[in-house]
Amino acid sequence: MSMVATMPTTGPLVDQYNRAVKKLRVSLTDRCNFRCVYCMPEDAEFMARDELLTADEIVRAVTAFARLGVEKIRLTGGEPLMRPEVVEITRRIKEVPGVRSVSMTTNGFMLPHRAAELKEAGLDGVNISLDTLRRDRFIQLARRDYLDHVLKGISAAIEFDLQPVKINTVVMRGVNDQEVRDFLTWSREHPVVVRFIEFMPLDADNIWERKLVYNLSEIVEAANQIAPVEEITQDKAAPARTFRFLDGQGEFGVIASVSEPFCEWCDRVRITAEGKIRNCLFATDETDLRELIRGGAPDVDLDLRIRESVWAKWAGHLINQPNFVKPERTMHRIGG
Repeated sequence: MSMVATMPTTGPLVDQYNRAVKKLRVSLTDRCNFRCVYCMPEDAEFMARDELLTADEIVRAVTAFARLGVEKIRLTGGEPLMRPEVVEITRRIKEVPGVRSVSMTTNGFMLPHRAAELKEAGLDGVNISLDTLRRDRFIQLARRDYLDHVLKGISAAIEFDLQPVKINTVVMRGVNDQEVRDFLTWSREHPVVVRFIEFMPLDADNIWERKLVYNLSEIVEAANQIAPVEEITQDKAAPARTFRFLDGQGEFGVIASVSEPFCEWCDRVRITAEGKIRNCLFATDETDLRELIRGGAPDVDLDLRIRESVWAKWAGHLINQPNFVKPERTMHRIGG
């Protein structure tokens, strides 16, 4: 990956490796009504509400990124539907010049009551987290008895055409890997796309070990036992490698952040709920945007701060290297 010598102050929003940022993940809150073991501790402490970016501040931040070329916004958390103004925020972001799509990652619990108004507000698609189809295992992983609520949320997303409806499934060896084929069979019977996610070291309880990673090749092998598949990945910058069944019954994706990182083509950055820019999911440094916004800084200052943060993005995460340092933030405080 060749480096660019000098940070540009005009033109596309690029890092020092000339990767242009086109996607922004915006965390609306660190709060969640689940306690998934790979994401957050049971006794999580949440930020005070006045620490979070307000709706106006979120829109201003997104407007700044869009001004620099960002086109796709994903709303995350915690659980974004726990943010009272989530529909208003969705509508306002969709109206920002330059924004082509707004999607959301959610646990699905509140979707039966919010799907219609989110669709009306302009939400384009949803990723719904679901790691098991078994109630006992759901309670084990989410530490809540909410499987039926999530399944109803998926049905609501389908009913109100929040397309594409993607199911995010974190696979852990010896925990739920035996359900990979069950998920694939289930997805072949429903209008959803399952995206299997390799277990990453972002958990609060420090249970991550490399031996727990059930990888891309193993998932594809499981799929081929159902019916032959072929890869159809078109966008190298997309987090998921995508595959389809040759018999025409469904497709699936694998986010192989551990076994086959896609850092070389990464085109996304994040804003945490309190307004910190994270230029990588595994970043150990952050850039404060909130203090500029609350201080009344002009657009030119916001643009420069964003450019500097993106420019500093490293070549790739270090999970597969001895000097990897786990981020201090757990997933719910980063923004999924």
